Amino acid sequence: MEILLVTRRSLDRAHRPPPRSPGACWQVGGWRGVPPRFAVFLIVGAWLLAACGQSSVESPWAGSSETRRPAVTATPAPAKTDGSASSQPARSPSASRSAQPAFAPTGPTEPARVVRVVDGDTIVIDRGRGQEKLRYIGVDMPETVKPGSPVEWMGPQASAANRALVEGRDVVLERDVSEYDRYGRLLRYVWLHDGAAWTLVNLALVAAGYAQVVTYPPDVKYVELYLAAQGEARDAGRGLWGEPPSSAQPSQPAGSAGSTVAPGAGSCDPAYPGVCIPPPPPDLDCRDVPYRRFTVLAPDPHRFDGDHDGIGCES
Repeated sequence: MEILLVTRRSLDRAHRPPPRSPGACWQVGGWRGVPPRFAVFLIVGAWLLAACGQSSVESPWAGSSETRRPAVTATPAPAKTDGSASSQPARSPSASRSAQPAFAPTGPTEPARVVRVVDGDTIVIDRGRGQEKLRYIGVDMPETVKPGSPVEWMGPQASAANRALVEGRDVVLERDVSEYDRYGRLLRYVWLHDGAAWTLVNLALVAAGYAQVVTYPPDVKYVELYLAAQGEARDAGRGLWGEPPSSAQPSQPAGSAGSTVAPGAGSCDPAYPGVCIPPPPPDLDCRDVPYRRFTVLAPDPHRFDGDHDGIGCES
């Protein structure tokens, strides 16, 4: 009996599990006896398998604070081989450029009124300080009123053109660098302003062939525009750059007669100031007079101004 008891105790002791130190195993539900590190591996593996199984339906990162955006790759449109136009609208060459500003004064300006025209490049203005003489900057025109000097070729026409542009009109004066010339005349660019349109009178007279470019530094702001306009007038044979008519009378001293007299003229019709054209009869055409681009006033008895713009025999 004593032997049996000893044998039973030995068997019980053999089947008893060895003592476990605290924390050696993770005792959770059915995981009793499983080492904690192995249990963690199993849990992570199971979670990854579940995530991969749902990847085709929903991203495992759904609900996170990061917004995922698909990458966009620019692919050039295939070239047209049939000669047809592209379906995309053509872009204007100026679409990427800002609109060019209108040609207008850029320096100090002030308003004035033209009281009268002296000649092609000199006027009398009133800017609220009484009457003052003003000389156009950068241009020179044939003489018509210089004492002791003859009336030069195209002088009367230049004066008439200047008169038609500015006499009695409100203008804008733009200063360059100098205030006065050596004769005490104001030096200015003279602008006409009509709504959004600006006309630089100095430049317009050069473009019409009535003025030549002269430079007196430092007042040379618009000299490049002047030279370009003068080149075009010369190429077109306008004004000073045209051939003087062989029938023109010799120049007369300034002050004796302010105009060149047409051949055979006994009197000058007031409809054509600045030139001397007799009234009808006979009825004259442009080929019958030695003038081009002269001022025409109503009623224009010879009908020199066919387009009614105030300038006769423009071509």
